[in-house]
Amino acid sequence: MSYHIEQKYKNCSQTTKKMKLRSTESFWPLKHAMDTSYPSINSDIDTEILIIGGGITGALIAYQLINEGKKVVLTDRRDIGNGSTAASTALLQYEIDVSLHELIKLRGPECAVNSYRNGKKAIFDLRKIVDDIKSDCGFEFKKSIYFCSLKKDITFLKNEYHARKVNGFDVNWLERWDLEKFGLNAIAAIESKTAAVVDPYRLAHDLYVHCEKKGMQIFDRTNIISTENQKGKMIACTENKFKITADHIIHCSGYESTETLKEKVVNLKSTYVIASESIPNLPEAFKKVILWDTSKPYLYFRTTPDNRIIMGGGDEDFKDPVKRDKMLPRKEQSLLHKFGKKFPKLDFKIDYSWAGTFGETKDGLPYFGKPNPDINEHYILGFGGNGITFSVMAMNSIMDSINDKENPDLDYYRFGR
Repeated sequence: MSYHIEQKYKNCSQTTKKMKLRSTESFWPLKHAMDTSYPSINSDIDTEILIIGGGITGALIAYQLINEGKKVVLTDRRDIGNGSTAASTALLQYEIDVSLHELIKLRGPECAVNSYRNGKKAIFDLRKIVDDIKSDCGFEFKKSIYFCSLKKDITFLKNEYHARKVNGFDVNWLERWDLEKFGLNAIAAIESKTAAVVDPYRLAHDLYVHCEKKGMQIFDRTNIISTENQKGKMIACTENKFKITADHIIHCSGYESTETLKEKVVNLKSTYVIASESIPNLPEAFKKVILWDTSKPYLYFRTTPDNRIIMGGGDEDFKDPVKRDKMLPRKEQSLLHKFGKKFPKLDFKIDYSWAGTFGETKDGLPYFGKPNPDINEHYILGFGGNGITFSVMAMNSIMDSINDKENPDLDYYRFGR
């Protein structure tokens, strides 16, 4: 079965309304203010490749294409980096939202194990990119602690530990007393050796500065309202009636891609985040790890270089941004209460809080490639908690998607699967 996006021009009043992907007080933009700006488009343009979406995914795909010598134009309907990237907590893990032993049942051992291995490789690949562009994005390797607080979850956690161990992943089993050094009140955990954290907003902007220096054109506040295939060329029309003609269009617009895809590939969720004031007595062991738990929806924790803790969770089905944001005060208190249960000796004083939109796929895996193989319109959709690592994985398959070459990732993460 072939899948395709809507190709007819749409009524502007129906398409120009932006999906509000986050509330307005997320930590990263406030930390950096607005130190880079780009123009909106003001003329028709011809290019080899058009990327739609100016977050971290668009930045990474642009980096790959520029290094391949491609002529690239990138647009975003809002300021660069101010969609989901600004709301991301940027925990970099090879662990996927669906556990390995469950993913093996869903997709088979080859797809499942390779997806976990590719996620691990993506973390090291990202480190190389950070070094190449000399980004001051706070990339730091950590360990990942996947813990359970309820006895009923121990069997699940042991099954996951066994699945990772037999497939060659470097993991350790931790007991309650091992977790006390993090200040964590939990029963048991899997310790994974490879994880990292990053400032996603800074990294995205550093990538765009790098790509612009190499010739990429970047336009923000430029709303693409339609795309159309005309005799092998892709035509994108902006809200202000300018046209961008390209050989290929690559959508890196994340959850807003639900506006153009006919196939339903994701269930949208609202998620909530709180960031603490700097904590002077933060345990040194806590600074070296990221933590997440087996609850559904799960809670997740990381630190920042200035000793803040960022905690996320409290996920709900997404209805609309107004209802999502109205829930923020209640979610703040809920997350704070849960933090106190997990870390009874740490004093978490909320300094920032925000809400964002994310999505879950049926198998926890991304979608890469062309929904319709006959049209040069590609999607890079790294849904779930691994958006950044999925986007790095997509870098390694984007040229094969453009050149219609076989690639295992394009098969694993295809549309219509």
